[in-house]
Amino acid sequence: MNRIAESLGKFIRKFLHTVLSYLHFVWQLFKNIPGAFSNLHTTVEQMQHVGITSIPVVVAASLATGAIMAWQLAYQFADIIPLMFVGMAVGKSVMVELCPILTAMVLAGRIGASMCSELGTMAVTEQLDAYKVLGLSPYKFLLAPRLIATIIMLPTLTIISIFIGIVGGYEVAHLYKDVSFAVFFYGVRMFYQNWDLVVGLIKATLYGYFIASYACFFGFTTHSGAEGVGKSTKATVVAGMTSILIGGFVLSKLLLL
Repeated sequence: MNRIAESLGKFIRKFLHTVLSYLHFVWQLFKNIPGAFSNLHTTVEQMQHVGITSIPVVVAASLATGAIMAWQLAYQFADIIPLMFVGMAVGKSVMVELCPILTAMVLAGRIGASMCSELGTMAVTEQLDAYKVLGLSPYKFLLAPRLIATIIMLPTLTIISIFIGIVGGYEVAHLYKDVSFAVFFYGVRMFYQNWDLVVGLIKATLYGYFIASYACFFGFTTHSGAEGVGKSTKATVVAGMTSILIGGFVLSKLLLL
């Protein structure tokens, strides 16, 4: 029992220390965001890295998600409800929940890990210290552009994902149950609300913040060489995906009352 209590105590102390360090880091990061706009070249480069290079995998995942959703709905309810409700269900689900969270999960694994390992390598090889010696703020020149780029590009990718998801759903519904274009998109339009899209984009913005802030924090605080880079990368992905799942649930409860 003593060992269990001691281990639990160490875990709680380490967790609280990490949370407080993260909050201090985020405060410093947000203070440097205005200065990052004078470094637009780096921000644009990061937007290309986060957004443009992620389009193929986001398109593939979204197409599969919409197709699977439509397939299951058509299979389960084709003889029970009008087929236009397949379009309604696909449109609502991909817009509010599936595409924002799926796109965020893809970027948490792809971009979050890449960003953290890059910054972590810079930390253990003292490249971040070199910035400070030269009088340059790593927050302004390295971290803030990554945060801005991710927060901008994740909602953008989510819009693309929603469109592709709906198209994928229509293609499967048309091929599998011969649902016409008019019937499918009548269901999408009939139950569409602007607030659904707003909710999806609010979620995507928050997810982008989670991914970038965790990647920057764990990468910036990396130590202990290559092993430390691996641990920081793992922590980034785990923290990002956990926060995405919990944040998605909380926002749904708050915004879809």
